Amino acid sequence: MNMPIATPLEVLLVDARAALPATVAVRRRLHRTPEVGLKLPATQAIVVEELRALGLEPRLGVTTTSVTAVIEGGRPGPTILLRADMDGLPLTEETGLAFSSETPGTMHACGHDTHMAMLLGAARLLVASREALAGRMLLMFQPGEEGFHGARFMLDEGLLEMPPGEAVTGAFALHISTRYASGTIDYRPGAMLVAADFIRLTIRGRGGHASAPHETIDPIPVAAEIVLALQAMVTRRVDVFDPAVVTIAHIDAGTTTNIIPETAFVEGTIRTTSEATRALVHAGVRRVVEGICAAHEATAELEIVPGYPVTLNDPAFTAFAAGVAAEVLGADAVIELAAPIMGAEDFSYVLQRVPGAMFFVGARPPEEDPATAPQNHSNRVIHHEPAMAVGAAVYAAVALRHLVGG
Repeated sequence: MNMPIATPLEVLLVDARAALPATVAVRRRLHRTPEVGLKLPATQAIVVEELRALGLEPRLGVTTTSVTAVIEGGRPGPTILLRADMDGLPLTEETGLAFSSETPGTMHACGHDTHMAMLLGAARLLVASREALAGRMLLMFQPGEEGFHGARFMLDEGLLEMPPGEAVTGAFALHISTRYASGTIDYRPGAMLVAADFIRLTIRGRGGHASAPHETIDPIPVAAEIVLALQAMVTRRVDVFDPAVVTIAHIDAGTTTNIIPETAFVEGTIRTTSEATRALVHAGVRRVVEGICAAHEATAELEIVPGYPVTLNDPAFTAFAAGVAAEVLGADAVIELAAPIMGAEDFSYVLQRVPGAMFFVGARPPEEDPATAPQNHSNRVIHHEPAMAVGAAVYAAVALRHLVGG
């Protein structure tokens, strides 16, 4: 019986699986020593060591502990950017893993340790193929994704600045998730993740004795009315096919049972899937807050803090990358999602400037129930490590096909 000959992209998956022990080892090393924010010296040192072991010369960030490295192809050509984020979260790990975090109160609960390991695994594959390529691969290791705008700092430092003829013509990132079955690639064109902005509101009334509310301006019922009115505003004013979420997650007012306080503090988040709806909701929040406060003769100090923009996958690049992933894994393992994820990502800043995409790598352990498996940002989340071979192979395949062509 004649056996089919593997294509080069299929070989990448075989090679990535063969190299999985090395990928797992670096992932576990990173998992033990998580750091939060823009300054990650221990994490940076591990990434630098691994890149130099591959014969690459890392370039270090100035304003953050970012790392970049370039894999040069054998001939001149454009550049594709491959990104992995580096930072952990302020959580106390409760997974029980033998390689659990050794840093008190800090954990790689969003899988950024696996992202770095997968990109380093891809770099091993790409270094071996570099002579066949016309162009280069820019490896982007980024701190401060968890709310610190790390990608923006790297862009400000000239991440995308290339000589003429060597411009970055594509950008690709992978994000691991236990939402999806291990070994799958999950994606969608257009809005992949949403914009995330933050509401901070102080309602100022007039305090007094709880037995005489008519002599005060009580900010607590004003806050309650605003919370309910914001939900109605979303359902009545926002197109259901271009959705938004407004969640008030923190209310703080008063000190005891018989005092009406002078102020109430309210904060929450706005999530939107387009810039048009983002602007609409910002205006709606201001209108609701100002109108209700005026009706009760209270005053409002409202701040809407911009967070990350919408992560928009370029349709053409998305179709290209999904096709490459299908060639690596088989079509059944590459799944188009019906709706955006309502989380936010600062890879969005890169995608505002370069056509590209972010895809998800499914990594739910096979023994876990999909309905109850701990997800990212849980201090009990466990990512299925064999899925990292899929991530490394897809990173490498997208880069190779982008530079070599179909």
